[in-house]
Amino acid sequence: MLTQRTARFFVFLLFASSLRIIASAQQSPLPDDSKPQTQGTPAQTTAKPKDTEPKVLGTPVPANTDKNPQDKNAGTSNDRLFFALPNFLTIENAGQVPPLTSKQKYKVVARSSFDYVLYPWYGFLSAISQAENSEAGYGQGWDGYGKRFASAFADGAIENFLTGAVFPSMLHQDPRFFQSGKGGITQRTEYAVSRIFVTRTDSGTSQFNYSEIVGSALSATISTNSYHPRAFITTRYDPTTGMLTYIHNPSDRTLPNTLSVWGSQVGYDTITIVVKEFWPDIHRKLTHKKADGAMPGN
Repeated sequence: MLTQRTARFFVFLLFASSLRIIASAQQSPLPDDSKPQTQGTPAQTTAKPKDTEPKVLGTPVPANTDKNPQDKNAGTSNDRLFFALPNFLTIENAGQVPPLTSKQKYKVVARSSFDYVLYPWYGFLSAISQAENSEAGYGQGWDGYGKRFASAFADGAIENFLTGAVFPSMLHQDPRFFQSGKGGITQRTEYAVSRIFVTRTDSGTSQFNYSEIVGSALSATISTNSYHPRAFITTRYDPTTGMLTYIHNPSDRTLPNTLSVWGSQVGYDTITIVVKEFWPDIHRKLTHKKADGAMPGN
C-alpha cells in the first residue's frame, strides 16, 4: 500500500541521516575530559563523591529505565527517537533485567500506540495517500481522508499490539530491544538486524522471534482482509461516444497484497531496530553539538 511505502521511505531517510551522523561522530570523536587542557581557560575539576552505600549486585537497573521500581513505567524507557517518535521498549546498557509482566507489556504498547505524536504522523501519511489516490476504494474528500486515517491508525495499532503484547504474553517473550552499543557499525547493524529473528524470553534465554514474524504476518492478514477496500466498479463518461465506460478496480484483499504488506512491515521494523541501536550515539552527538553552540566563546 502506498501509505506504508511512503512511511518506509521516510524512515529510510531518517536511517540514512543517522548513519551520516554516526560516521561524523567517529571521524571527530568527543573530547576526552580526562586529558589536561593546555590552551584556553583551565578546566575546573570537581571531585566526584565516593559511593558511601554498598552496591547491591544481582539485578542492575538499565541506564534509560525509570529508577523507581514502583513507577508505572518501570522496566521500560521514556526515550523518543529523534526527540519525537516513541521509543519506550528500547533498553540501553542493560544486563539482567526483570521481565515485564503481561500487564506491563500491554501498558507500554498502549503508551506507544496512542502517543500524541502519532496522530499528526498518521494524518500526514493519510494526506499523502489521498493525494496519490492510493486504495482508490476509499474515495476522495473528507470521507475518504477519514477512512485512510482510520486505516493507517488501525494498521499501526494492530501490529504494535500483536508483536509487542499479545504474542509476547502468550509465548513469554520479551518485546524490548536491548541495545548492544559494542563494536563497529557493521557488527552493531548485524546484531540489530538479527533481533528481528532472535529475541529474549522472559527467562533471559534466546529464542526465535515468533512474536515479530508470526505477529506481523497475522497483523497483515487482519488489516488487508478486513477493512481495506474490496473490488469496486467505477464509471467514466466518454464524450466522443456519449456512453459510460465501466471500469473494474481490483480488490486489495488478495494473498499477494497480504504478503507484500507483511514484507513491508518486517522491513520497516528491521530499519527501525537498526536506528534504535545507534540512536543513543546520535542523541549524544546532537546534544553535544547543542551544548557547544550554547557555550560562550573564549
